[in-house]
Amino acid sequence: MTEAERLSAYLLDTNNLVRIVKRDDAERPLIIRAIQRLAEEGVELCYVPQNIVELWNVLTRPVAADGCGLKVADAKREIALLEREFTFRPDNERIHTEWRRLVETHSVSGKQVRDARLAAAMIVHDVTHLLTLNTADFARYPEIAAVHPRTLVL
Repeated sequence: MTEAERLSAYLLDTNNLVRIVKRDDAERPLIIRAIQRLAEEGVELCYVPQNIVELWNVLTRPVAADGCGLKVADAKREIALLEREFTFRPDNERIHTEWRRLVETHSVSGKQVRDARLAAAMIVHDVTHLLTLNTADFARYPEIAAVHPRTLVL
């Protein structure tokens, strides 16, 4: 890990949070090891409201629709555990303005607009790194570094 990575904050992409909750997910051990490594290095691990909205969606969506099928009370409990573990970065008006800049500058459309909003929150909150399983989805944003968990545990 470089000096810059050691001193930076990391946003946890929702795909990591889902795998923390899904205890039978094959990628869960990788995610846990990467998060532990970052925490040991003193890196601040954070989330934004959009992460929780997306996570709630996956957790409460039926299994047949590629969700976890949790009851609301169970989703609430799982999210509360994550909220205690990681640092919250709130929404604000600047995130919307930055999001508009990003989607217009990079011609973002469709599902990718959600990723642009995460990137906007990172830029506004000066979070330089994103821990994600989908690094290619964030390659268009030079202001942030998308890091796959695998690169932290090899």
